[in-house]
Amino acid sequence: MSHRETPPSRRFQEGSGDLAGRSETPAAGGREALRGDRGAENPLPFISVIVPNWNGARFLPGCLESLRSQRYGRFEVLVVDNGSTDGSDHLVPERFPEFRLVRLECNKGFAAAVNEGIRRSEGDLVALLNNDAEAEVDWLERLADAALRHPEAGFFACKILLYDRRDVIHSAGDFYSKDGVPGNRGVWQVDRGQFDREEWVASACGGASAWRRTLFEDVGLFDESLFMYCEDVDMSLRAQLRGHRCLYVPSARVYHRLSATGGGETASFYCGRNFITVAVKNLPGGIIRRYLGALIGTQLRFAVHSMRHLRERAARARLRGQMAGLLEMPRTLDRRRAVQAGRKVPEAYLLSLLREAESTLERS
Repeated sequence: MSHRETPPSRRFQEGSGDLAGRSETPAAGGREALRGDRGAENPLPFISVIVPNWNGARFLPGCLESLRSQRYGRFEVLVVDNGSTDGSDHLVPERFPEFRLVRLECNKGFAAAVNEGIRRSEGDLVALLNNDAEAEVDWLERLADAALRHPEAGFFACKILLYDRRDVIHSAGDFYSKDGVPGNRGVWQVDRGQFDREEWVASACGGASAWRRTLFEDVGLFDESLFMYCEDVDMSLRAQLRGHRCLYVPSARVYHRLSATGGGETASFYCGRNFITVAVKNLPGGIIRRYLGALIGTQLRFAVHSMRHLRERAARARLRGQMAGLLEMPRTLDRRRAVQAGRKVPEAYLLSLLREAESTLERS
């Protein structure tokens, strides 16, 4: 393992930890050729692509083949394996020796896997890609171009389409509503070009996005206590609070198999818990006071709906998640104080992001 700068424990705060019990399989040959010239005179950003994996043997080869086919030359790929038991970790060195494999001893969740990849990566840009997603051949090229044209942008959202219905949108950048519920712009809409304009959005989906390394050095890493679901929303809001804007890049296209390695009860529990945690942690006091009725009302509606469907395991999981969110409130409030103390933008800017969510819903 090598790092260009100071040790990660000094550079990154949120979710940091030591590397005990983790191992890395280095790329065999060809890595320098893949990375290209990293000299300071080269203006093109070097990109680290991080692919978190847990038992993704069915999908990981397609994901990695799409990265192998990228036209952009200045990148590395790190597959961070969360203790898979289906052999998917072995296929990386066997079939994709030019990519790096980082092994974690057990399933530590999406956020921990991504964080480990960030610590071990070298890129000026860090791109995230789900193991059940496949990128178009110019995906990295488009992200690099956007990063060069918009130095004022801290992170970048992609156009994500359904894998099996490639004319249907899953996300055209994400939004965050005044009731504390995140969402995907354009979700389930047929792609007719209505989201083909570059524009500023509130949030980027962790399944396909890019982030400047300087953003992580300023904001910290993903919150590992969230484990999975909404960790990208949390990071996006924390970044926005620090003044890092998110640019939606519609030409950077990815195709995603929905909930191929998640969903069901797992999603219900973590969304039930993390919706509460993310809102309390990140929304400034004035916004919480303004929209307290909407925030509480939405949680009550979720709870009532779940109680009406108690025979369903997902409904019971949602209720357990909401209860966990309430029980963890003291810890969340501690983290809130740190986040709000570092806020650099006025509440009016955050309000504008919430209002953009309303206009997005009207377009849906």
